[in-house]
Amino acid sequence: MYPDPYSRTYSPRQAALARAAAQAVAGDPLEAYRVHQEPYYRAVADEVELYEAAYAVRMPVMLKGPTGCGKTRFVEYMAWRLQRPLVTVACNEDMTASDLVGRFLLDAQGTRWQDGPLALAARLGAICYLDEVVEARQDTTVVIHPLTDARRQLPLEKKGELVHAHPDFQLVISYNPGYQSLMKDLKQSTKQRFGALDFDYPPHAVEAEIVAHEAGVDADTAARLVHIGERARNLKGHGLDEGLSTRMLVHAGRLIAQGVPALAACRMALVRPITDDPDMRDALDAAVTTYF
Repeated sequence: MYPDPYSRTYSPRQAALARAAAQAVAGDPLEAYRVHQEPYYRAVADEVELYEAAYAVRMPVMLKGPTGCGKTRFVEYMAWRLQRPLVTVACNEDMTASDLVGRFLLDAQGTRWQDGPLALAARLGAICYLDEVVEARQDTTVVIHPLTDARRQLPLEKKGELVHAHPDFQLVISYNPGYQSLMKDLKQSTKQRFGALDFDYPPHAVEAEIVAHEAGVDADTAARLVHIGERARNLKGHGLDEGLSTRMLVHAGRLIAQGVPALAACRMALVRPITDDPDMRDALDAAVTTYF
């Protein structure tokens, strides 16, 4: 489906060595990270073509958009489409640089080095996806800098090794700009190393199609759920920190598909998780009643 990336960038001998390393003859250490079945993803604009172009030149990519709008599914779909393993890291404030690059461990044979997910992806040629990267401490995220410029290197200081990124390696990060403060945002020195794709909730017809497919409900039910989602999103900044995500609409649809009454399904999957404020709950319950 795609031209051999090794043949464009490397000599025949280098290409053969890179392919042999990736195949890992005695077992594939990346097998658990391969996406074998096509994830459902409904393209909204030209994001697929733009990502393919970015991967062709191994440009690091930053995905920006609200929670539950399809960023992670998009990365999974592109990993399947490009036939590359996908190593995903859910970032959090307790994550250290060692959690990303690796550490020494003790076992019955003594001390051994264990690659972290970032080192594993860089060494063997996977796409590494750092989800909600700003949740990690800034002193942790700076370890990605040498991998996101012309060097494409990862220093393992504790081990005294310099990992040169595999030709197939690419780094992808995501975050929700709406949640970030000045104290919790990416440094400009980090942002400028990435190309960026903006994501948002899809147009009504597209989102209804997604909900119908993912939840297994009819088109009319999906459209009503999307109407509720759109009403809730209009309340963002007026009592709600965030609107109802496409993910939440799918959850409600799945409950309905299981025979749960629509009102109960929407209250459980849409209204109760998003707010504890009695007035906001009443407003959202009224929106649900309007459409069901």
